[in-house]
Amino acid sequence: MELENKGKKISLNIVSSKVNHKGFGAGAIDLSNVSGVVIDQGEAYLDNGTLHAKSKIEKGIKFSGEKEDVPNGRRCFIVWVAVDRDEEGQFYGGLAACEMLVDTEAKRGWKILADHVNRMDRAMKRKILVENLNDSEKMALKKLLSEFNPEWWAHTPEEVKKALEE
Repeated sequence: MELENKGKKISLNIVSSKVNHKGFGAGAIDLSNVSGVVIDQGEAYLDNGTLHAKSKIEKGIKFSGEKEDVPNGRRCFIVWVAVDRDEEGQFYGGLAACEMLVDTEAKRGWKILADHVNRMDRAMKRKILVENLNDSEKMALKKLLSEFNPEWWAHTPEEVKKALEE
């Protein structure tokens, strides 16, 4: 998604955290190191559509802020995963799980958009917020992350790994 402004192009993820300028587009969020993982019915998978609320499970769903509007919704999550880098290489630095209810048949769902945005921000700040995942959901996330890039997983801080074992 790009907009024209007096000949200058801007897009959603314009500014890298390594660039320090105060010109046009300053203050934009760098989403290049954040990905969304969907956990649905015991399966965890990467879905690039999560950054724009267009993941596989969100497409065609009308979302409400009221849980009562989705009485037959199944519990699923989007987990924001931030990848960081140090002198030894890349690793998983922040995780934040956001609960949703989705009723595919009725094309209805529940989620709190502000919670998704705030938790994405917390993951980007290297926080670990997975307290709302049950053991099997944590196991599915751990399996995906460790198999997706074993080197990153090996280099991931113990506090992240421990959060997925509790």
